Amino acid sequence: MPDILALNLRRLRLAKGTTQEEERGRRADIDRSYPGTIERAEHKATVVIVGRLTAALPVLPRGLLELPANHPHLARLSENP
Repeated sequence: MPDILALNLRRLRLAKGTTQEEERGRRADIDRSYPGTIERAEHKATVVIVGRLTAALPVLPRGLLELPANHPHLARLSENP
């Protein structure tokens, strides 16, 4: 799950054109360097942090937690009935 959150957080941040520190840290009310550690999947975000990030982006929680269309987990899930 940390890799999925990392991919989605990076994708949404880049689409918005902001840096990890300026937008996510300031607006999510977390340490400015923490979003970068989440994007690199170095730290696992708590539900509280996911909630703060969704408010800062703004996006629904599923926007940070859903599998990207090309993610390898989707292929494995489709193989299992």
